[in-house]
Amino acid sequence: MARKLKSTSAGIFPARKRLPFPRAPGAGARVSLRLVEASSESLAVVRGVLQPPALAVDRGAMVTVRVDGEAGYCATADLSARGLRDAADRAAQWAFAARGRGVPVADAGLPGAHEDGAPCMRYESPNDEPLASRDVLVALLHDEAGAMRRDSRIVHWAATLDTGVVTHRLWLDGEAICEQEMRYVVPNLEATAAYGGRVQTRTLAGQYNGFCRQGGCEVLRDSGFVGGGTQVAGEAIELLHAPNCPSGTRDLLLSPDQMMLQIHESIGHPLELDRILGDERNFAGTSFVTPEMFGRYRYGSPLLNVSFDPGVVGQFASYAVDDEGEAARRVLLIENGILRRALGGASSRARARASGIDVQGVASARASGWHRAPIDRMANLNVEPGDASFESMVATTERGIWMRTNASWSIDDARNKFQFGCEWGRLIDNGRLGPVVRNPNYRGVSATFWRSLAAVGTRRTMQVLGTPFCGKGEPGQIVRVGHAAPACLFRGVDVFGGED
Repeated sequence: MARKLKSTSAGIFPARKRLPFPRAPGAGARVSLRLVEASSESLAVVRGVLQPPALAVDRGAMVTVRVDGEAGYCATADLSARGLRDAADRAAQWAFAARGRGVPVADAGLPGAHEDGAPCMRYESPNDEPLASRDVLVALLHDEAGAMRRDSRIVHWAATLDTGVVTHRLWLDGEAICEQEMRYVVPNLEATAAYGGRVQTRTLAGQYNGFCRQGGCEVLRDSGFVGGGTQVAGEAIELLHAPNCPSGTRDLLLSPDQMMLQIHESIGHPLELDRILGDERNFAGTSFVTPEMFGRYRYGSPLLNVSFDPGVVGQFASYAVDDEGEAARRVLLIENGILRRALGGASSRARARASGIDVQGVASARASGWHRAPIDRMANLNVEPGDASFESMVATTERGIWMRTNASWSIDDARNKFQFGCEWGRLIDNGRLGPVVRNPNYRGVSATFWRSLAAVGTRRTMQVLGTPFCGKGEPGQIVRVGHAAPACLFRGVDVFGGED
């Protein structure tokens, strides 16, 4: 995994006109202003036809006012002095209206991000290899789409590329806290093969764009996108004629592009502190994790170490400061299998303390845009590498299956019982790789599954992946999340085949 970025006070952003910061609407009130500017472009070649490029530009601000332990929010696209002043007044009205109707949090003032004397924390995505022009990228999409149309059994094929730039700036009581600029690149390839009433789909890294990072052209290269069309189509045809996955108890070897989903659903969501405190129960669900588990609960085998690390260079959810202004740093959420910390930002931790719950958290308060308030979210949530080679994990498996690339998932509202499906599987018998199988699925219970972890791959087996589509909150918020993992081996898992 790449080394962490370091925050710096050096100027990496061009000079911009300073926003007219709104005055505090009353004595003792604290005001924060978060400005978000975003632009994105989606390119796609579907069945050989270039789709109309989808372009979007967005700009606005969220004003937060905290008074007597209560917070009020107001978003606005009017960035004039009057617009921001009106937003601050409206936010103050909500803060005053909330008094006596919730848990007062006297110590939940925005923390600020000053470290080592730096007046303003700064972050910028890697930009060593800027993306090529649109014409060049479109030509690349045509090349890879054409490579997938290699056989009449390929009935659908698509090459897509989503890119975007998002700039965050945050002020607290008129003082600049952070400036951050993220450049996102999300490539994907998809081929569907059909023959004799059977249909199989193969993708580059999942039908939900699993290979996504911050950066430029290096993302296209590292993802296998360039030259990947032939392989994706070939594997779709291979699956078309493969036998169905057998059912029964087997050892399970997961590649990083399925480990990503396993981490996301059965570690990430259960550890969100606002969910544990009950905020999401009527929408995204609760969690089987309780506050008493932190510091003592065996979440997985002693081989399991899970880090929250928003400083991995190029990972999809890297940043220096969260959306409440707290400086981000790497910490272990699960250490040698023991649960240590929650995914809880400063406000959630303060609310927990006000309720008599002392839980350690991380700088994980994030919003999906300028029109949403920060809530507890995953950022880069990674399984740390171990010492097992891929070959050794295969060699020590008598009766198992190797699965790659998530295709489907289902998990209960406590993030406990789950059932996941993959695009591609290959049997393992007596320490040797056997035939490819289609429709591989497995199921289990979150902590029981992680306790069955028997081997963790080395750094050579690791991939840095993520998802653009993590949903949560009322009103709903979709954020970008990063997950890095090595290949991992689990013992005694319930495996079954699916229907065509």
